[in-house]
Amino acid sequence: MTSLVSGLQGVPPEEHPNGYPFVAGRNNVVACVKHFVGDGGTDKGINEGNTIASYEELEKIHIPPYLKCLAQGVSTVMASYSSWNGTRLHADRFLLTEILKEKLGFKGFLVSDWEGLDRLSEPQGSNYRYCIKTAVNAGIDMVMVPFKYEQFIQDMTDLVESGEIPMARINDAVERILRVKFVAGLFGHPLTDRSLLPTVGCKEHRELAQEAVRKSLVLLKNGKNADKPFLPLDRNAKRILVTGTHADDLGYQCGGWTKTWFGLSGRITIGTTLLDAIKEAVGDETEVIYEKTPSKETLASSEGFSYAIVAVGEPPYAETMGDNSELRIPFNGTDIVTAVAEIIPTLVILISGRPVVLEPTVLEKTEALVAAWLPGTEGQGVADVVFGDYDFKGKLPVSWFKHVEHLPLDAHANSYDPLFPFGFGLNSKPV
Repeated sequence: MTSLVSGLQGVPPEEHPNGYPFVAGRNNVVACVKHFVGDGGTDKGINEGNTIASYEELEKIHIPPYLKCLAQGVSTVMASYSSWNGTRLHADRFLLTEILKEKLGFKGFLVSDWEGLDRLSEPQGSNYRYCIKTAVNAGIDMVMVPFKYEQFIQDMTDLVESGEIPMARINDAVERILRVKFVAGLFGHPLTDRSLLPTVGCKEHRELAQEAVRKSLVLLKNGKNADKPFLPLDRNAKRILVTGTHADDLGYQCGGWTKTWFGLSGRITIGTTLLDAIKEAVGDETEVIYEKTPSKETLASSEGFSYAIVAVGEPPYAETMGDNSELRIPFNGTDIVTAVAEIIPTLVILISGRPVVLEPTVLEKTEALVAAWLPGTEGQGVADVVFGDYDFKGKLPVSWFKHVEHLPLDAHANSYDPLFPFGFGLNSKPV
């Protein structure tokens, strides 16, 4: 995903110095790579947790993506809420200054996370003066202070005047911030170009998002027998059932950080739900029956359906709200799947931000299973593939566990025995 940097900032010329910020022009924006460093390796995957690892492991596993970002001229780096071997990253001078700035040569600015300094004391936000001193001396250049900015300004000023924060540290931070602002052209053009607004969410953007959905889908199962694939679906089937909590919910497709911090349910923005896309994809003679939860009457008349599409998955979440020690399909998703799959040939489309527990009944009774992740506003991308206009290309970016007690999984361990291995992904069309 490090290519997002050049997608936002533009591609720097070959002679551009490594670690120096780069922004191509007014049609580009400053990128921020986060959260430095190891936030994806916390013990038990807990948000804002503790990454227990040697520096060698940190350098081997967690730092490499930052090297690729620095090579593209990323302008800013955000420190992580998480800790490394018990030390909070916002207070870790070794990693922030000695490694990121000095060893790796990062010349942009380092920004704190939202109220990141407050988390350096217990209870959170107490002894704020200590929090500021510790973080700024560790290497934080810009501080995200959403509320108590007046206290921050006063305490920061006192700390500099007393010499507890050296003036050299302030000069370094200001130099870095100004460097990025000059590179971004803010002193020549301090205001945004409002004429660019109509391009946001334009047809070209949506087509690109739709392509991303098509390429990210992972086919986990296709037919109960390998020689008899279930996909692609027959778009001219006489009658099909579409059901499940996620079949017609744009907010669920988008997940967290969409419209609101934790995300929302419903038609929260402009886009295409899975149901919208199915109706658009099938033939004129195909009858689509939709029920969020399949009724007894509908299931009783199951013989009239050629197949069913059941979309289940997670509700939107962000950060700590997403911490989950069970990782089961919410909203009785497993029950909905098995109730339908027992009597109708069924494709399950799983909409989630991560692997979840797939009960044996789900795997055994369903004909096909697709991990659609969070397709966002472009549900059409899912229909494009399941109806055969495009083939599946996605591969698992993580190992899919059998049960939560199985975690963490190490693909290099002798005991490695996942439900689906790292890199797994079927094709729907025979080669």
